[in-house]
Amino acid sequence: MSKIFEALAQWTGRQAGRASTFLGAVTLILLWGVSGPMFGFSDTWQLVINTSTTIITFLMVFVMQNTQNRDTRALQLKLDELIRATEGAKDQMISLEDSTEEQLDAVKRRFDTLRDAAPD
Repeated sequence: MSKIFEALAQWTGRQAGRASTFLGAVTLILLWGVSGPMFGFSDTWQLVINTSTTIITFLMVFVMQNTQNRDTRALQLKLDELIRATEGAKDQMISLEDSTEEQLDAVKRRFDTLRDAAPD
């Protein structure tokens, strides 16, 4: 199930970011707006756009979160590799994203101290 969701989320994320998808959405909204007089601007006519946009928005939250999680994880792994491969880099910085808030605050204070001690 997880692999199916990931594949679907990747595909949906790629499609959602395309110009043609945006143009298609704008076209659908324009067609909905133009069809208003044909349906007498009825409650059902309004319900169609309200329901569809609500469902799409709700589902896109999960797609976007999946995409962001995957991209962030890949970025962190790339940074970890750069830290590992760079001479003089602190290996303690590898997987820093898994640290507690207190640990992150301590690292931030150390870097603030280094910054403050650096010549202008």
